[in-house]
Amino acid sequence: MIVQETDIERAEALVLIEIIEYIPNSVVSKTVMKKLTGSITVCSVDSGEGFGEKISPFDTFIQIIDGKAEIVIDGQSKMLNTGEAILIPAHLSNSIKAHQPFKMISTLIKSGYE
Repeated sequence: MIVQETDIERAEALVLIEIIEYIPNSVVSKTVMKKLTGSITVCSVDSGEGFGEKISPFDTFIQIIDGKAEIVIDGQSKMLNTGEAILIPAHLSNSIKAHQPFKMISTLIKSGYE
């Protein structure tokens, strides 16, 4: 995975699809915002790449902003197209696969679990 430094200006309009590029055979991740209570990350994923199976203690909201992605949650596969989103519940196994290149926004929420 390639992690790019954040250079997002506060109070400036963004076209998120344009702040990250596809890189062949890679997953590229760029943090838009990171706080103790959660984070927002934009990722580009080339065909054949993805995020392996994991379990997070927090809810994660995934929005596809370009292309198409396969999201597997607790063994159930969902295909998401540009403009679609899904909430991955905390404590469930999940993975994300690219059968074609795609870009997504991942919003991780860490508060509200008290």
